[in-house]
Amino acid sequence: MSGQPLFDEYETHRGLGGVLKRFKQDDSFAPDVPFPPHITCQLCSKPYKEPRILPCLHSFCGQCLHKEIERSGTKQIMECPTCQRSITIPEGGVHVIPRNLHLGFEVEVAGYMSKIGSDGEKSCDACIDGSTGPAVVFCCTCHELLCSSCHEYHKRSRKLSSHPIVGLDKESLKLLRSFMKPTECFCSLPHHEKEELKFYCETCHLLTCRDCALVLHKDHKIDEMCNIAKVHREAIREALLFAQDMIISLTRAIHANDKMAEGIETSRDNTTLIITQAFEQLHQTIEDRKKRLLSEMAATSVFKTTYLTLQKEQLMKMQDEIGHYTEMTSHILQTYTDHEMIALGDLLPNELKATLKKVENVSLTPNQTSNIHVSLHTDSLIKEISIFGHVMDSSPSQSTWSSESVAKVKEMYCVKVESMNSKGERYPYGGLKVTAELRPKSHDGAVVTGQVNDHGDGIYTITLTPQTAGPHQLLITMDGQHIQKSPCDLDVRMKYSTLCNPEQVISCKGGPAGIAIHDSGDIYVACWDDNCIHVFDQAGQQKRTIGSGGSGDGQFNHPRGLFIKGDVIYVADCWNHCIQKLTTGGQFLQTLGQHGSRQGQFNYPTSVIVDQRDRLIVADSSNHRVVILDQAGTELLTINGHVSGFQSPYGIALDPDGNIHVATSGSNTIKVFTPEGTYSRSYGDVKAASGIVIDEEGYSVVNECTCNCLSIFDPLGNKINTVGGLNGPRGVILDARSDSLYVANCGADTVLKYSVY
Repeated sequence: MSGQPLFDEYETHRGLGGVLKRFKQDDSFAPDVPFPPHITCQLCSKPYKEPRILPCLHSFCGQCLHKEIERSGTKQIMECPTCQRSITIPEGGVHVIPRNLHLGFEVEVAGYMSKIGSDGEKSCDACIDGSTGPAVVFCCTCHELLCSSCHEYHKRSRKLSSHPIVGLDKESLKLLRSFMKPTECFCSLPHHEKEELKFYCETCHLLTCRDCALVLHKDHKIDEMCNIAKVHREAIREALLFAQDMIISLTRAIHANDKMAEGIETSRDNTTLIITQAFEQLHQTIEDRKKRLLSEMAATSVFKTTYLTLQKEQLMKMQDEIGHYTEMTSHILQTYTDHEMIALGDLLPNELKATLKKVENVSLTPNQTSNIHVSLHTDSLIKEISIFGHVMDSSPSQSTWSSESVAKVKEMYCVKVESMNSKGERYPYGGLKVTAELRPKSHDGAVVTGQVNDHGDGIYTITLTPQTAGPHQLLITMDGQHIQKSPCDLDVRMKYSTLCNPEQVISCKGGPAGIAIHDSGDIYVACWDDNCIHVFDQAGQQKRTIGSGGSGDGQFNHPRGLFIKGDVIYVADCWNHCIQKLTTGGQFLQTLGQHGSRQGQFNYPTSVIVDQRDRLIVADSSNHRVVILDQAGTELLTINGHVSGFQSPYGIALDPDGNIHVATSGSNTIKVFTPEGTYSRSYGDVKAASGIVIDEEGYSVVNECTCNCLSIFDPLGNKINTVGGLNGPRGVILDARSDSLYVANCGADTVLKYSVY
């Protein structure tokens, strides 16, 4: 291999190399005084020898690194002795770790300055035997001490006279560092020793001299070393700028972390005070309640005792009174004669009976119990206190949210937020301050603030109603901090604004013309050529076929329009000149009308719908009129196209107010009539409209058969979008459940499904 590897073995080619070679091989070259710390290996505490720089930008002697790798027990990964970062060792070992040339040069300069500045006489490095005298100067290019004779030779030599020379005094030595430059690398090939490595081969990733570049690296990608170094400098400069910006960001983050830590301490102190005050208040309340209960208990005790005392006094009075009569009666019975007894008469029995009667009205049992009861419900109170209060450890960075990926203009957009604690566990309490904003990325739209509903169990629902379409940012904060994945991008779409390419194409042979959606989601398609109705599921798979060609019940002749209400299908059977009613299962129910232009007759009916009054509204195309019937087929109202200014009505739709919109192939506008058939207005510029549908907000979608396109109008009749690429579109229907639009693309035998948003 030619050339010299970048950052490899450069010391053996430095200038004359003698002094450096001795320095590398003989430790006696090192001075007795310690080297500066920045050029001292951390592992051996000696000046760097062949310093190698690790990816973490810490440097060590090559031999020290080798020993460190051996000590670690693995040759693939080592730990930096300074920063403890895990370092992957390249396959070539220490030998392929980049050398730190700058540190090597610093060690070299320090060695020269130490030697030159040492006390005592110094011998000349250029003389063979040093007999001409001591050294008096130092050549900064040859890296040699020179005696006066060699100094004179340097000054007289054409090749050496330009070399910078410094004296050996202390003042002159101060210039040594400025004069000495990193020695250029020289080619290692024979006869090229004096050739500097000034070029870089990008093919071989090697430094090379001029001669090797012209011969050995011929046809390789060669550039000057200074240019490659410039590229490296620019890359490092860019990395430095990025690192400086990152340091600023990290500094801010650390500052924010410190502020947050301070906030936690402040919050801790405040919360401690709140808890302490709350429980002191609870304690005081309990103490107050205790005093109140004790007071009530004492009052009850006094009342019961007083009542018993009064009862006792009454009983004792009665006892004394009866005792008196008993004593007197006993005495009379023992001592009174018959005459004396008769003289008393009934006095004694009557009084005794009266006294005893009083006793009958007095309770002889205590009117008070000895128990004083108290109801405390201690267990339930203790249970309540045991779970009373909770410390809110919510973590916004752990909290999550979920919602639809797309929002809709002027429609409610809901977000569910689930708060988490610092451990990533569900936080089961409410009370957090949750905010939400929807900000348009452009400067045109308005910022929408969300309404937050706190469910009290850690779940929050947010509702927002976007006002403008386009890219937005959704920002959700909890206690002033963004939650996980906030802010995030949110696409807000205007209805029908993204209508472009169909998201599904359903193959439907036989000329699909009319189309309707059942509540089950099944798609019913009336086929013009096949004279039948095909039924498809939402995946576009055909489930069954209803009807066949003919003029009998349940048979069709170019069916054109379809409408489904409940489980009844209404079919505009165009060439049979009637409206047929069938069940969604295919059972025939009724035929309304026959061929003609009189009342109750049709001439190529193309569309049929049923309004809120259960009236049938039929586009009687070749009679140039719209006929309104009841369910029995009795004609209730006719809108005459010759009078109202339209011809060949093909499509009919109702707006949210029940107005009748008529799309015709013979006029270039959509005619609007009240439910009673009075003309109201016209809108649009359409060519051969073959179908129309209106959503719940009043947006109209019109098939233009001649232009093979869809035209969309807002509720005021302004065209907001046109979708091309169709082939003979006929019927059109909206499925509000899936925000989908279906078009019977007759000319291509397909049904196209579009997303409204």
